[in-house]
Amino acid sequence: MKITTVPATLVAALLVSSPLQAQPDTNSAPIAPQLSDATPLPQDTPWPGGTIGLDIDATDTRRAVYSVTETIPVPAGMRELALLLPEWLPGKHSARGQINLLSNIRFSANGQPLEWKRDPLDVFRFVVDVPEGVTEVAAQFMHTSPVTGREGRITMTQEMLNLQWEAMSLYPEGHYTRRIAFKPTVTVPKGWEVFTALDGKARSGDTVTWETVDYETLVDSPIFAGRYAKQWSLDPEVTLDAVADAPKYLELAPENLRTFEKLIDEADAVFGARHFDHYNFLLAMTDRMGGIGLEHHRSSENQYEPEALIDWEKMDWARNVVSHELVHSWNGKFRRPEGLWTPDYRTPMQNSLMWVYEGQTQFWGWVLAARSGLQEKDTVLGMFANAVANYSEGQPGRAWRSVEDTTYDPITNSRRPLPYSSLQRSEDYYVEGALTWLEADQIIREGTRGRKGLDDFAKAFFGKSDGDWGVSTYDFDEIVETLNAIYPYDWAEFLDTRLRQPDQPAPVRGLEKAGYRLVWKDTPNPYAEGRSSSGKSLDLFYSLGVVLDGDGKVSSTLWDGPAFDAGIVNGATIVAVNGDAYSKDVIRDAVTAAKDGSEPITLLVKRGERFDTLEIPYHGGLRYPWIEPVSGGTQGLDRLLAARTK
Repeated sequence: MKITTVPATLVAALLVSSPLQAQPDTNSAPIAPQLSDATPLPQDTPWPGGTIGLDIDATDTRRAVYSVTETIPVPAGMRELALLLPEWLPGKHSARGQINLLSNIRFSANGQPLEWKRDPLDVFRFVVDVPEGVTEVAAQFMHTSPVTGREGRITMTQEMLNLQWEAMSLYPEGHYTRRIAFKPTVTVPKGWEVFTALDGKARSGDTVTWETVDYETLVDSPIFAGRYAKQWSLDPEVTLDAVADAPKYLELAPENLRTFEKLIDEADAVFGARHFDHYNFLLAMTDRMGGIGLEHHRSSENQYEPEALIDWEKMDWARNVVSHELVHSWNGKFRRPEGLWTPDYRTPMQNSLMWVYEGQTQFWGWVLAARSGLQEKDTVLGMFANAVANYSEGQPGRAWRSVEDTTYDPITNSRRPLPYSSLQRSEDYYVEGALTWLEADQIIREGTRGRKGLDDFAKAFFGKSDGDWGVSTYDFDEIVETLNAIYPYDWAEFLDTRLRQPDQPAPVRGLEKAGYRLVWKDTPNPYAEGRSSSGKSLDLFYSLGVVLDGDGKVSSTLWDGPAFDAGIVNGATIVAVNGDAYSKDVIRDAVTAAKDGSEPITLLVKRGERFDTLEIPYHGGLRYPWIEPVSGGTQGLDRLLAARTK
């Protein structure tokens, strides 16, 4: 890249009429050239070199290293091979490719090393020099799984692994990923079971291969493998494939297995068609590997706490991820916003319709969990209660930021913790999106006197073309047109106001139309209690305005809440309450006692090396959100959550 330097005398002349003082004429001042950094669109043509071989050795579980050998046939006459590591990843809604975990990269041909360089304007791009006469380039490198949580999500332990192809494969630029053929092979530790949605599995010892597959399908078909594994058939086309930290975590009572089977039945009832030829729930029962919930067309990656299957009642709060990710096979994978489908993993994605992609998936994930019994109805009602409370009292950021604007958070914030998430907002297109779809459902039910609901929209919009597991894109206008075909209404104005405009009323209208209301009690609802107990946290968000971890450290602060007004922020630790050493019971008792008194709650707070005694004049008592039916209400929410199948 050539940078032009302008003579200092010319710079001085240009600045004569400027209000800024001219720079001394001894200073040079470069002028930036136009960079060739526009993302090139690939072509809908096949990779002319032929099938790429991808061989991954995943046996080094002690050091958590995947060793990769990739064999790339190149067409005659090619002198420069440009390879890309996937950057914009489906389901992650941002450029989160793990280029930092790729190590020891080497390219060769005919046993001789080849020169290569990284593109300075696109660090996910590797350019390899190809000597004359070379027909095949070998790439060898390592993908190093994080070994501690602070390094990133752990994908390999000594008991299991979660192999995601996009993190450990390169693909040639310039072609749609669906037009690039790969032949995948993986070697796993001795005796480990391997689960994936890929077709044509063949195993020789501990080396597993699958039939040749296009790169788009390969990336969409991750692997769970483990020392302790079990598979259950849920119906002829659907399996539940689990790996665990220990064999005892794979015991699933028949009546509880039935809820997974019924989840499939209820999903069929909602959508009326399937967009997969077979489907694998990939489930990791672990607290050692990083948590995940990620959608794919014919599978999903899910993580439960180790005891979630064997301590069924206690862990009821934590099972929703499976129903959520299943819905994505229809909403997000088959039907996809036009800006979220891209021809390769270099083209940037556009997130503006995520309130459909994720918001309606959140809605159906809750509804299907209740209809199938995967979660108790009271737990699902608790989820609705927490959601409504958050946007009624816990989100001052709604005054300045719309739901649609939060769809860009995966890009702008990469799911990092925020100092004041209640003011800054986060990915609220999930939950506020779900509450908006609840209101839409109730508008349709009210307008059709119960004959129709959002189920009808789901069938018409997501369930068309039974058996098609390609991709069908949509835009805002098609959403509106389909809603109007179900029930005529000003849906464009409804969606625009609720989702594209800031400073809207709290999204409680759907709940109220459904015959429920938000109430406050001094004990947590079933969902909140399970979540808090499992995480060993104490939720005082709607009383003192903080959430505390097991040691009294502040993990979340409500903007303009009582604790915030006293100067308490994230990371501070409450050491004592009214002169007594901190414990969960001590601070709960203090909040309860203050309700009938006039004295402030006195906290000794440590922040860094400083201790402060702070007084909080709060007298509202413990407050936890619940929803309850209104006497004489429509019972619309009860009907929505009722099973559709026997």
